[in-house]
Amino acid sequence: MRAHQVVVDWVEEELSSGRLSVGDRLPPERALAEELGVSRAAAREGLRVLEMLGILRSGVGSGPTAGTVVVAEPSLALSAALRLHLASAHFTSAHVMQARLVLEGWAAGNAESDSLSLVQAHALLDEMDQQGLGPADFLERDAAFHVALSQATGNPLVGAMMASIRESIRNYTLGLADSGGAWTETARRLQEEHRAILVAIEAGESATASRLVTEHIERYYRARAD
Repeated sequence: MRAHQVVVDWVEEELSSGRLSVGDRLPPERALAEELGVSRAAAREGLRVLEMLGILRSGVGSGPTAGTVVVAEPSLALSAALRLHLASAHFTSAHVMQARLVLEGWAAGNAESDSLSLVQAHALLDEMDQQGLGPADFLERDAAFHVALSQATGNPLVGAMMASIRESIRNYTLGLADSGGAWTETARRLQEEHRAILVAIEAGESATASRLVTEHIERYYRARAD
């Protein structure tokens, strides 16, 4: 076993046992190394791995933000992994679309109609209605809208998976966007579809919401491929 894995395994065991939880601070690097019987370099490497995985956040200096704190940001690691695999062509755009159809279709059909995440979804749509909003700013809010719908399911894993997918394909979706007058028409149509999905969710029409979001995703990819 590599030395840094000792640190990773220790943190996992502490979290599983409840001795560590979100918001808690880890011992200083030197003390952790001594406690686990590894070098400071190994302890540092283990902490960096956990930070990349979205389990820890390190702060320098002194005060309430200093030290290594346990956090819960799983989408960070998932996004990074997806971006790398997309770059290597291990995952293709078709794979991403199929995953989105499964994930977002389920999310729209199981979103809670009274979820506070839907309030955020409405606010995002209002921002997307602003005149002169370019493709990059529009699609950033578009991504956040879809994430909000997934968060409305109350399932944090679904929300994290959706956030990671949207983040990992940000540049790809922007590359598919039209420009000029064509983009204006595309944005108008996307907004119509967004609002129809939201109306169905809030009306408790789960089957309709699921169908609409599926058609919405398929139509965008199909139009860009033509």
